[in-house]
Amino acid sequence: MIRPLIRSLAAALTLIGACAAPAGAEDAKPALRANVTVVADFVRIGDLVENAGAVADVAIFRSPDLGTRGAVATERVVDAIRPHHLIGIDTRGLAEVVVTRPSRAITVQEISARIAQALADQYGFAKSRDIALTFDHAARTLQVEADAAGELQVVELSYDARNGHFSAAIDLPSSAELHRLAPRFTGTALATIDAVVLAHALERGAVLKASDLTVERRPKAEGPFIADVSAAAGLAARHQLRAGQPLREADLAKPPLVQRNDFVTIVYEAPGMVLTLRGEAQQSGALGDQISVTNVESKRVMQGIVTAPGRVSVGAAPTRLVDDAPPAASPAPAPEDAQQEHRVSSAE
Repeated sequence: MIRPLIRSLAAALTLIGACAAPAGAEDAKPALRANVTVVADFVRIGDLVENAGAVADVAIFRSPDLGTRGAVATERVVDAIRPHHLIGIDTRGLAEVVVTRPSRAITVQEISARIAQALADQYGFAKSRDIALTFDHAARTLQVEADAAGELQVVELSYDARNGHFSAAIDLPSSAELHRLAPRFTGTALATIDAVVLAHALERGAVLKASDLTVERRPKAEGPFIADVSAAAGLAARHQLRAGQPLREADLAKPPLVQRNDFVTIVYEAPGMVLTLRGEAQQSGALGDQISVTNVESKRVMQGIVTAPGRVSVGAAPTRLVDDAPPAASPAPAPEDAQQEHRVSSAE
Protein backbone atom coordinates (compact mmCIF):
# COMPACT_ATOMS: atom_id res chain seq x y z
CA MET A 1 0.00 0.00 0.00
CA ILE A 2 2.81 2.37 0.93
CA ARG A 3 5.00 1.46 -2.04
CA PRO A 4 2.33 2.35 -4.67
CA LEU A 5 1.75 5.66 -2.88
CA ILE A 6 5.48 6.44 -2.90
CA ARG A 7 5.71 5.53 -6.58
CA SER A 8 2.74 7.81 -7.38
CA LEU A 9 4.25 10.71 -5.42
CA ALA A 10 7.61 10.25 -7.14
CA ALA A 11 5.96 10.19 -10.54
CA ALA A 12 4.07 13.40 -9.73
CA LEU A 13 7.23 15.16 -8.58
CA THR A 14 9.03 14.01 -11.71
CA LEU A 15 6.23 15.37 -13.87
CA ILE A 16 6.24 18.68 -12.03
CA GLY A 17 10.01 18.92 -12.37
CA ALA A 18 9.84 18.09 -16.04
CA CYS A 19 7.31 20.87 -16.61
CA ALA A 20 9.05 23.47 -14.45
CA ALA A 21 12.66 22.87 -15.42
CA PRO A 22 12.54 24.18 -18.97
CA ALA A 23 10.93 27.46 -17.91
CA GLY A 24 13.45 27.97 -15.10
CA ALA A 25 16.31 27.10 -17.35
CA GLU A 26 15.06 29.50 -19.99
CA ASP A 27 14.77 32.32 -17.46
CA ALA A 28 18.30 31.75 -16.13
CA LYS A 29 20.01 31.42 -19.50
CA PRO A 30 22.45 34.25 -20.34
CA ALA A 31 21.14 36.34 -23.24
CA LEU A 32 22.54 39.27 -25.17
CA ARG A 33 20.83 42.66 -25.00
CA ALA A 34 20.25 44.60 -28.23
CA ASN A 35 20.52 48.10 -26.71
CA VAL A 36 22.48 49.08 -23.64
CA THR A 37 22.72 52.35 -21.70
CA VAL A 38 25.74 52.86 -19.46
CA VAL A 39 26.78 55.70 -17.17
CA ALA A 40 30.22 54.51 -16.06
CA ASP A 41 33.54 54.75 -17.88
CA PHE A 42 33.51 51.01 -18.63
CA VAL A 43 30.95 48.55 -20.01
CA ARG A 44 30.43 45.50 -17.78
CA ILE A 45 29.37 42.00 -18.80
CA GLY A 46 26.13 42.50 -16.89
CA ASP A 47 25.38 45.59 -19.01
CA LEU A 48 25.57 43.51 -22.19
CA VAL A 49 24.18 40.17 -21.01
CA GLU A 50 21.07 39.30 -19.03
CA ASN A 51 21.57 36.72 -16.26
CA ALA A 52 25.35 37.18 -16.30
CA GLY A 53 25.63 35.81 -12.76
CA ALA A 54 28.89 36.12 -10.85
CA VAL A 55 30.74 37.88 -13.68
CA ALA A 56 28.12 40.63 -14.16
CA ASP A 57 30.40 43.34 -12.70
CA VAL A 58 33.44 42.48 -14.80
CA ALA A 59 34.41 45.37 -17.14
CA ILE A 60 35.30 44.32 -20.67
CA PHE A 61 34.99 47.45 -22.86
CA ARG A 62 35.59 51.15 -22.49
CA SER A 63 32.33 53.15 -22.65
CA PRO A 64 31.61 55.53 -25.53
CA ASP A 65 32.26 59.22 -24.95
CA LEU A 66 29.60 61.10 -23.03
CA GLY A 67 26.64 61.96 -25.22
CA THR A 68 27.55 59.41 -27.90
CA ARG A 69 26.72 55.83 -28.84
CA GLY A 70 28.65 52.97 -30.39
CA ALA A 71 27.94 49.53 -31.85
CA VAL A 72 29.89 46.41 -30.84
CA ALA A 73 29.76 43.33 -33.09
CA THR A 74 28.26 40.29 -31.40
CA GLU A 75 31.39 38.23 -32.14
CA ARG A 76 33.53 40.75 -30.24
CA VAL A 77 31.18 40.64 -27.28
CA VAL A 78 31.25 36.83 -27.12
CA ASP A 79 35.05 36.75 -27.54
CA ALA A 80 35.50 39.29 -24.72
CA ILE A 81 33.24 37.30 -22.38
CA ARG A 82 34.65 33.82 -23.15
CA PRO A 83 37.70 34.10 -20.82
CA HIS A 84 35.33 34.67 -17.92
CA HIS A 85 33.66 31.27 -18.42
CA LEU A 86 30.17 32.49 -19.16
CA ILE A 87 28.98 29.98 -21.73
CA GLY A 88 25.81 29.21 -23.58
CA ILE A 89 24.96 32.86 -24.27
CA ASP A 90 21.84 33.30 -26.37
CA THR A 91 22.81 35.90 -28.96
CA ARG A 92 19.18 36.19 -30.10
CA GLY A 93 20.36 36.46 -33.68
CA LEU A 94 21.84 39.94 -33.09
CA ALA A 95 24.63 41.16 -35.32
CA GLU A 96 25.67 43.90 -32.90
CA VAL A 97 24.91 45.54 -29.59
CA VAL A 98 24.33 49.32 -29.47
CA VAL A 99 25.83 51.00 -26.40
CA THR A 100 24.65 54.53 -25.45
CA ARG A 101 26.18 56.80 -22.85
CA PRO A 102 23.79 59.64 -21.91
CA SER A 103 24.99 63.08 -20.90
CA ARG A 104 24.03 66.62 -20.02
CA ALA A 105 25.00 68.99 -22.82
CA ILE A 106 26.47 72.37 -21.88
CA THR A 107 26.00 74.45 -25.01
CA VAL A 108 28.15 77.29 -26.32
CA GLN A 109 25.18 79.60 -25.71
CA GLU A 110 25.09 78.55 -22.05
CA ILE A 111 28.83 79.06 -21.69
CA SER A 112 28.65 82.50 -23.37
CA ALA A 113 25.72 83.60 -21.22
CA ARG A 114 27.49 82.61 -18.00
CA ILE A 115 30.73 84.39 -18.94
CA ALA A 116 28.78 87.49 -20.04
CA GLN A 117 26.91 87.56 -16.73
CA ALA A 118 30.18 87.30 -14.81
CA LEU A 119 31.65 90.18 -16.84
CA ALA A 120 28.56 92.29 -16.18
CA ASP A 121 28.75 91.57 -12.45
CA GLN A 122 32.47 92.25 -12.06
CA TYR A 123 33.41 94.81 -14.71
CA GLY A 124 30.57 97.31 -14.88
CA PHE A 125 28.76 96.35 -18.06
CA ALA A 126 25.15 97.52 -17.91
CA LYS A 127 23.52 94.17 -18.70
CA SER A 128 24.80 90.76 -19.74
CA ARG A 129 22.64 90.93 -22.90
CA ASP A 130 24.63 94.03 -23.90
CA ILE A 131 27.84 92.01 -24.16
CA ALA A 132 28.93 90.27 -27.37
CA LEU A 133 31.59 87.59 -26.97
CA THR A 134 33.97 86.46 -29.70
CA PHE A 135 36.10 83.45 -28.76
CA ASP A 136 39.74 83.20 -29.85
CA HIS A 137 39.14 79.56 -30.77
CA ALA A 138 35.89 77.95 -31.86
CA ALA A 139 33.95 76.95 -28.75
CA ARG A 140 32.02 73.68 -28.73
CA THR A 141 29.30 72.03 -26.69
CA LEU A 142 30.63 70.21 -23.62
CA GLN A 143 29.23 66.87 -22.47
CA VAL A 144 29.11 66.03 -18.76
CA GLU A 145 27.49 63.27 -16.74
CA ALA A 146 23.73 62.99 -17.20
CA ASP A 147 23.16 63.34 -13.45
CA ALA A 148 25.48 66.35 -13.05
CA ALA A 149 23.14 68.99 -11.61
CA GLY A 150 23.55 72.64 -10.70
CA GLU A 151 24.53 75.82 -12.54
CA LEU A 152 27.66 76.43 -14.52
CA GLN A 153 30.14 78.62 -12.65
CA VAL A 154 32.93 80.97 -13.73
CA VAL A 155 35.77 80.25 -11.30
CA GLU A 156 38.43 82.51 -12.82
CA LEU A 157 37.90 85.70 -14.81
CA SER A 158 40.06 88.54 -16.11
CA TYR A 159 39.21 91.40 -18.47
CA ASP A 160 41.26 94.16 -20.09
CA ALA A 161 39.07 97.19 -20.85
CA ARG A 162 41.70 98.64 -23.18
CA ASN A 163 41.34 95.92 -25.79
CA GLY A 164 38.28 94.02 -24.56
CA HIS A 165 40.20 90.76 -24.08
CA PHE A 166 38.91 88.29 -21.47
CA SER A 167 39.96 84.95 -20.02
CA ALA A 168 37.52 82.71 -18.13
CA ALA A 169 37.64 79.24 -16.56
CA ILE A 170 34.35 77.43 -15.95
CA ASP A 171 33.32 74.62 -13.62
CA LEU A 172 30.34 72.51 -12.63
CA PRO A 173 30.89 71.27 -9.06
CA SER A 174 28.82 68.11 -9.55
CA SER A 175 30.73 66.97 -12.66
CA ALA A 176 33.94 64.96 -12.42
CA GLU A 177 34.19 65.12 -16.21
CA LEU A 178 34.32 68.92 -16.25
CA HIS A 179 36.89 68.88 -13.45
CA ARG A 180 39.00 66.61 -15.65
CA LEU A 181 38.64 68.85 -18.71
CA ALA A 182 39.24 72.13 -16.79
CA PRO A 183 37.98 74.20 -19.75
CA ARG A 184 39.21 77.76 -20.20
CA PHE A 185 37.95 80.26 -22.77
CA THR A 186 39.59 83.42 -24.09
CA GLY A 187 38.34 86.03 -26.50
CA THR A 188 36.97 89.54 -26.85
CA ALA A 189 34.00 91.07 -25.05
CA LEU A 190 32.34 94.16 -26.54
CA ALA A 191 29.49 96.30 -25.26
CA THR A 192 26.65 96.30 -27.78
CA ILE A 193 23.44 98.23 -28.43
CA ASP A 194 20.28 97.69 -30.46
CA ALA A 195 20.54 98.86 -34.05
CA VAL A 196 17.86 99.00 -36.75
CA VAL A 197 19.28 97.23 -39.80
CA LEU A 198 18.11 97.06 -43.40
CA ALA A 199 16.94 93.66 -44.63
CA HIS A 200 17.78 94.60 -48.22
CA ALA A 201 19.28 97.49 -50.20
CA LEU A 202 17.22 100.65 -50.84
CA GLU A 203 17.66 103.43 -53.37
CA ARG A 204 17.89 107.10 -52.48
CA GLY A 205 14.46 108.58 -51.73
CA ALA A 206 12.81 105.21 -51.01
CA VAL A 207 10.43 105.28 -48.06
CA LEU A 208 11.21 102.65 -45.43
CA LYS A 209 8.56 100.18 -44.29
CA ALA A 210 8.64 98.14 -41.08
CA SER A 211 9.05 94.99 -43.19
CA ASP A 212 12.32 96.42 -44.58
CA LEU A 213 13.84 96.59 -41.11
CA THR A 214 15.09 94.34 -38.33
CA VAL A 215 16.92 94.90 -35.04
CA GLU A 216 20.38 93.49 -34.34
CA ARG A 217 23.03 93.97 -31.70
CA ARG A 218 26.00 96.05 -32.87
CA PRO A 219 29.14 97.33 -31.07
CA LYS A 220 28.31 100.34 -28.94
CA ALA A 221 31.52 102.06 -30.01
CA GLU A 222 30.26 102.16 -33.61
CA GLY A 223 27.00 103.94 -32.70
CA PRO A 224 24.85 105.77 -32.13
CA PHE A 225 22.25 103.98 -34.24
CA ILE A 226 18.49 104.19 -34.56
CA ALA A 227 17.31 101.60 -32.02
CA ASP A 228 13.56 101.39 -32.67
CA VAL A 229 11.93 100.22 -35.91
CA SER A 230 9.06 102.66 -35.39
CA ALA A 231 11.53 105.55 -35.41
CA ALA A 232 12.74 104.62 -38.92
CA ALA A 233 9.61 103.31 -40.63
CA GLY A 234 7.95 105.99 -42.77
CA LEU A 235 11.15 107.97 -43.34
CA ALA A 236 12.99 108.20 -46.65
CA ALA A 237 16.59 107.30 -47.52
CA ARG A 238 18.81 110.37 -47.96
CA HIS A 239 21.19 108.24 -50.06
CA GLN A 240 21.52 104.67 -51.27
CA LEU A 241 21.46 102.20 -48.38
CA ARG A 242 22.97 98.71 -48.46
CA ALA A 243 21.56 95.49 -47.02
CA GLY A 244 22.63 94.87 -43.42
CA GLN A 245 23.52 98.52 -42.85
CA PRO A 246 22.74 99.81 -39.35
CA LEU A 247 20.83 103.07 -39.67
CA ARG A 248 21.73 106.45 -38.20
CA GLU A 249 19.53 109.53 -38.03
CA ALA A 250 21.67 111.18 -40.72
CA ASP A 251 20.76 108.38 -43.16
CA LEU A 252 17.05 109.22 -43.14
CA ALA A 253 14.75 112.16 -43.65
CA LYS A 254 11.07 112.88 -43.74
CA PRO A 255 9.72 111.84 -47.14
CA PRO A 256 9.10 114.83 -49.44
CA LEU A 257 5.46 115.80 -49.95
CA VAL A 258 6.46 118.20 -52.71
CA GLN A 259 9.04 117.56 -55.40
CA ARG A 260 10.98 120.27 -57.22
CA ASN A 261 9.15 121.51 -60.35
CA ASP A 262 5.87 119.98 -59.15
CA PHE A 263 2.76 122.11 -59.64
CA VAL A 264 1.33 122.89 -56.22
CA THR A 265 -1.49 124.76 -54.61
CA ILE A 266 -0.30 127.91 -52.84
CA VAL A 267 -2.54 128.77 -49.93
CA TYR A 268 -2.66 132.28 -48.44
CA GLU A 269 -4.49 132.46 -45.12
CA ALA A 270 -5.46 135.65 -43.33
CA PRO A 271 -8.11 136.35 -40.73
CA GLY A 272 -11.46 135.88 -42.41
CA MET A 273 -10.27 134.53 -45.73
CA VAL A 274 -8.37 131.80 -47.53
CA LEU A 275 -6.94 132.42 -51.02
CA THR A 276 -5.50 129.73 -53.29
CA LEU A 277 -3.03 130.19 -56.13
CA ARG A 278 -1.49 127.86 -58.65
CA GLY A 279 2.25 127.59 -58.21
CA GLU A 280 5.39 125.67 -59.09
CA ALA A 281 7.78 124.35 -56.44
CA GLN A 282 11.38 125.49 -56.81
CA GLN A 283 12.57 122.98 -54.19
CA SER A 284 11.56 119.62 -52.80
CA GLY A 285 10.17 119.66 -49.28
CA ALA A 286 8.84 117.42 -46.53
CA LEU A 287 6.09 118.23 -44.09
CA GLY A 288 6.99 121.47 -42.27
CA ASP A 289 9.86 122.42 -44.60
CA GLN A 290 10.10 125.97 -45.94
CA ILE A 291 10.52 126.06 -49.72
CA SER A 292 10.38 128.56 -52.57
CA VAL A 293 7.36 128.51 -54.86
CA THR A 294 6.56 130.53 -57.99
CA ASN A 295 3.13 131.94 -58.84
CA VAL A 296 2.67 130.60 -62.37
CA GLU A 297 0.58 133.66 -63.35
CA SER A 298 2.69 136.52 -61.97
CA LYS A 299 6.04 134.62 -61.95
CA ARG A 300 6.73 136.01 -58.49
CA VAL A 301 8.65 133.79 -56.07
CA MET A 302 7.37 133.35 -52.52
CA GLN A 303 8.50 131.42 -49.44
CA GLY A 304 6.03 128.93 -47.99
CA ILE A 305 5.66 125.96 -45.66
CA VAL A 306 4.77 122.47 -46.94
CA THR A 307 1.56 121.51 -45.15
CA ALA A 308 0.34 118.53 -47.18
CA PRO A 309 1.11 116.69 -50.42
CA GLY A 310 1.17 119.30 -53.19
CA ARG A 311 0.15 122.11 -50.81
CA VAL A 312 2.25 125.07 -49.64
CA SER A 313 1.08 127.74 -47.18
CA VAL A 314 2.34 131.34 -47.49
CA GLY A 315 0.24 132.80 -44.71
CA ALA A 316 1.81 135.18 -42.19
CA ALA A 317 3.05 133.60 -39.00
CA PRO A 318 0.45 133.79 -36.20
CA THR A 319 0.89 136.43 -33.51
CA ARG A 320 1.26 135.18 -29.94
CA LEU A 321 -1.08 137.04 -27.63
CA VAL A 322 0.12 137.99 -24.12
CA ASP A 323 -1.46 139.83 -21.21
CA ASP A 324 -1.55 143.61 -21.56
CA ALA A 325 -0.52 143.39 -25.23
CA PRO A 326 -1.39 146.41 -27.39
CA PRO A 327 -4.48 146.10 -29.61
CA ALA A 328 -3.92 143.94 -32.66
CA ALA A 329 -3.18 145.79 -35.85
CA SER A 330 -5.50 145.56 -38.81
CA PRO A 331 -4.96 142.42 -40.91
CA ALA A 332 -2.20 142.75 -43.43
CA PRO A 333 -3.46 143.05 -46.98
CA ALA A 334 -3.20 139.96 -49.09
CA PRO A 335 -0.16 139.86 -51.34
CA GLU A 336 -0.64 141.25 -54.80
CA ASP A 337 -0.47 137.72 -56.20
CA ALA A 338 -3.23 136.57 -53.92
CA GLN A 339 -5.43 139.56 -54.84
CA GLN A 340 -5.16 138.61 -58.49
CA GLU A 341 -6.34 135.05 -57.80
CA HIS A 342 -10.00 134.61 -58.59
CA ARG A 343 -10.49 131.53 -56.35
CA VAL A 344 -11.53 132.81 -52.94
CA SER A 345 -13.14 130.89 -50.08
CA SER A 346 -14.25 132.03 -46.67
CA ALA A 347 -12.25 130.82 -43.71
CA GLU A 348 -14.07 128.68 -41.21
